[in-house]
Amino acid sequence: MPSPKRHQKANGMASVKIARLSTSQQDFQSRLAALLRFDAAQDQAIADAVKAIIRDIRARGDAALLQATARFDQLQVQSVSELEITRHELRQAFEALEESQRLALTEAAERIRAFHELQRQSSWSHTDRFGNRLGQRVSALDRAGLYVPGGKAAYPSSVLMNAIPAKVAGVTELIMVVPTPQGARNPLVLAAAWIAGVDRVFTIGGAQAVAALAYGTPTIPAVDKIVGPGNAYVAEAKRQVFGQVGIDMIAGPSEILVICDGKTDPDWIAMDLFSQAEHDELAQSILLAPEAKFLDAVQASIDRWIAEMPRRAVIEKSMEGRGALIQVRDLEEACAIASSIAAEHLEISTDQPEHWAQKIRHAGAMFLGRYASESLGDYCAGPNHVLPTMRTARFSSPLGVYDFQKRTSMIEISPEGAQPLGKIAATLAYGEQLPAHARAAELRLKAVAKK
Repeated sequence: MPSPKRHQKANGMASVKIARLSTSQQDFQSRLAALLRFDAAQDQAIADAVKAIIRDIRARGDAALLQATARFDQLQVQSVSELEITRHELRQAFEALEESQRLALTEAAERIRAFHELQRQSSWSHTDRFGNRLGQRVSALDRAGLYVPGGKAAYPSSVLMNAIPAKVAGVTELIMVVPTPQGARNPLVLAAAWIAGVDRVFTIGGAQAVAALAYGTPTIPAVDKIVGPGNAYVAEAKRQVFGQVGIDMIAGPSEILVICDGKTDPDWIAMDLFSQAEHDELAQSILLAPEAKFLDAVQASIDRWIAEMPRRAVIEKSMEGRGALIQVRDLEEACAIASSIAAEHLEISTDQPEHWAQKIRHAGAMFLGRYASESLGDYCAGPNHVLPTMRTARFSSPLGVYDFQKRTSMIEISPEGAQPLGKIAATLAYGEQLPAHARAAELRLKAVAKK
């Protein structure tokens, strides 16, 4: 859908031209589909470049990693061990922060940890009427890798949201990689790594860092799962190493969908829409509301606030390209549309938000009530901010402790239990023409019969 041009209002204030839709329009469904459409197809040039980088890391290990770090981050060192940041240095970064930052980081970490401790799963077992003991053993991954963006992007909140669930799950060792172009280190990111309990940190990034985590080098230990956001090269690298290791997800642009009954301050809603639009020019911000006058008020708030936004250009391109103000018949219809969109972030800014939340089947995270701004979820509410995008909330969930735990089935068969189960198994195995399976069960039947 082409981006509409900006125009000047009569009072001289620039207007952000956002798509205005109504469910009463005959072509609403097609227009909504066009708005939601996002081409997540792989860029072949990126895929080929990443494939070459991964092949080089696998073949030459540390030497290839040093060469890639020098090329992409302009960071020249003699050994990969020089790229490791010690726990002592992480602690120094934390202690050097101004008090307000230390306090905010600490309180956010405590809230995130408290929430995720409630997610921890336990092993269990059950004994059936034949004396067979059946169950599930839950255990943590041995080692996980955390990718953290560097350079222009610095996201200490991402460190907390990815590292804390891993540590709560009981991951034995958590390895963090973060690019530091020309050696520039972000103290907030390092401080977050300290407070979250990250075990080792290496200043490497890009596809080469993902490859090192997936396959290991003489210095970088191979991990079992890689989590964390990154650019297109990082996302493609995660896609290519999946299977060798687990990954969290291939995330798309950030999304916010707001359902409002028209009683919330339009300035609040405008800023909530901005909060996702400022992430990325491809981010999506959509408002659903029954009253045209309220949509007009939100448009006016957007036009009034936009000039004050430091990331104005990004917000404008995002909202004019993929944003929308949509008039619905009522909140029931809004909930039906929201379920079909399955947005990453869903704000329900209404009276009795719990009532409307019950009607939503799909969303990455729901923010209930007028005071639940999405930004609180990004930083400190407690639930994880790593969420499914691009409608994948229909079948996937936020990152959590369960992503760093695995389940092993436990099967202990008693002599008495081998009789009925053996007969069932043998019958089914013969039916599948797998006689060795059947005989394995039948031999045990004969042994039990002799007793």
